[in-house]
Amino acid sequence: MRSIVVAYGANRGIGYQGRLPWRLPSDMRRFRELTIGGTVLMGRKTYESLPERFRPLPQRRNIVISANPAFAAAGAEVCYSVEAGLAACGEDCFVIGGGTIYEQTLAACERVYATIVHESPLSDTYFPQLPPEEWHLSEREGDIWENGTRFHFATYDRIR
Repeated sequence: MRSIVVAYGANRGIGYQGRLPWRLPSDMRRFRELTIGGTVLMGRKTYESLPERFRPLPQRRNIVISANPAFAAAGAEVCYSVEAGLAACGEDCFVIGGGTIYEQTLAACERVYATIVHESPLSDTYFPQLPPEEWHLSEREGDIWENGTRFHFATYDRIR
């Protein structure tokens, strides 16, 4: 199943100047648990925003999308279009960002694992709306407080 893994704020913000706007260890732990052993698909900017010691993400097949044919990512596969990236992943992968990649892959995904932060951080990158006629909330966990930030985990499934 193709899935998206994302953390976004009440304003749908996911990042600012190439960085996450929060530090949430529970979210990072959930991300790791969901994606370990799988394939992750990301854009070049997301790949480059990962701390160097985590590039490529360990214990996962990493596919990076870049329009630049000269771009290379040691330890990861590079595809030069979203279509090529999705084809390389097959039917089982986790799309992990960024904003443009989420927009371009949403129609090809069946599930969204979301961490929803109950604040609106300064952002320059956003997660697209999930149209209610196409997606339904299938699971919601209770609120969590970490580092002064309130958030919850939610899973959305595509309506068939």
